[in-house]
Amino acid sequence: TLTMTFLALLMFSGFVTGCTGNSSDSLPPRLLLVSFDGFRADYLQNYEFPHLQNFIKEGVLVEHVKNVFITKTFPNHYSIVTGLYEESHGIVANSMYDSVTKKYFSDSNDKDPFWWNEAVPIWVTNQLQENRSSAAAMWPGTDVRIHNTTPSYFMNYSPSVTFKERLNNITAWLSTSNPPVTFATLYWEEPDASGHKYGPDDKENMPRVLKEVDDHIGVLVQKLKMSGLWESLNVIITSDHGMSQCSESRLINLDLCIDRSDYSLIDLTPVAAILPKINITEVYDKLKNCSPHMNVYLKEDIPNRFNYQHNDRIQPIVLVADEGWTIVRNKSLSKLGDHGYDNSLPAMHPFLAAHGPAFHRGYKQSTMDIVDIYPMMCHILGLKPQPNNGTLGHTKCLLVDQWCIHLPEAIGIVIGALLVLTTLTCLVILMQNRLSAPRPFSRLQLQDDDDDPLIE
Repeated sequence: TLTMTFLALLMFSGFVTGCTGNSSDSLPPRLLLVSFDGFRADYLQNYEFPHLQNFIKEGVLVEHVKNVFITKTFPNHYSIVTGLYEESHGIVANSMYDSVTKKYFSDSNDKDPFWWNEAVPIWVTNQLQENRSSAAAMWPGTDVRIHNTTPSYFMNYSPSVTFKERLNNITAWLSTSNPPVTFATLYWEEPDASGHKYGPDDKENMPRVLKEVDDHIGVLVQKLKMSGLWESLNVIITSDHGMSQCSESRLINLDLCIDRSDYSLIDLTPVAAILPKINITEVYDKLKNCSPHMNVYLKEDIPNRFNYQHNDRIQPIVLVADEGWTIVRNKSLSKLGDHGYDNSLPAMHPFLAAHGPAFHRGYKQSTMDIVDIYPMMCHILGLKPQPNNGTLGHTKCLLVDQWCIHLPEAIGIVIGALLVLTTLTCLVILMQNRLSAPRPFSRLQLQDDDDDPLIE
């Protein structure tokens, strides 16, 4: 029995050793977080991405990242770096209104720390560590003094600055800074801008746009290799949301249902934030049957799965269009692609790919939540995470220093171990029986000088 126990322990310890990594690098771990805005998860299946596929081959891929509702740019970028749902981090939309201060927020009026201070993004946490600094190339919020802190190195947002210029700044900061830059972010507006313009189903323009994105990834990898950063730097490439095809035939015209003087429109489509100027119930009653392709919620009735209720910046009435439908106040359609829809829709999901010493090579995982990226990044950098809605356990299988086992595998191992132990037990019992059983016709032991047996 002791022998069997020892064998079982030996097998188990060998399995654990095989599943865990060993990192002996004495340099502080470093991480570059890259976002290609509006990179829908299934673009990877439907288009060629030679540079990105090479990156994935040597690293890890999460095929679908479930983002937060609403599936817009500012909310999801802040969820990535805080691990919080929008109701907790306070960036609840790309356009917001605060009824107490009477302040407005938009993607062109986003510099007031008031909007951002409800959370602590990872670059601030990293920046406040001894002998570390952060850097950023236009990631939303990095040019704002959040909790009176910006990254040591950052660029004021300007869409006219090229990808190469942003990349050159990031690699220079990662290479030469003192104290060293251990966390950096890089943001690029495509394929979002073209997805809005042409729609994700456009087979004439989107292949060209996505080839340009892949070429940027090729340039990124090449630049990191030339700078001597490639082997030691952890790189995450991800996005904030996907994109759905819109159409002139799928419009929801609010002007047919309610007078404009009855409400203020804080955010429009496909999730419209309504601030009533008259009785809330009256506005709700006018809107609730406006279209069969739109859900109308009083704030307190927003489904729990959206985690989008407990914040003063969420307006009293919220309209959510069905996928592909556009809420308008006249009959014109401004864009052929849009996002913001229900975050359970696959078309809204981005992906995540990662490469570096912290990550396995050649590993694929089907899903994770966007709020799980933050605790994973904190773990890689050795930072104590702020309170968050993410779970490190959801990303353990991506990381070399974490023991990871799935339930089916665990069941298989337990069954296998039981079978081995049962077999060994049976063998031991059989051997014991054979040794102890009486043998009435056994031959006598012969002396060395005996020529013949005494008994025939």
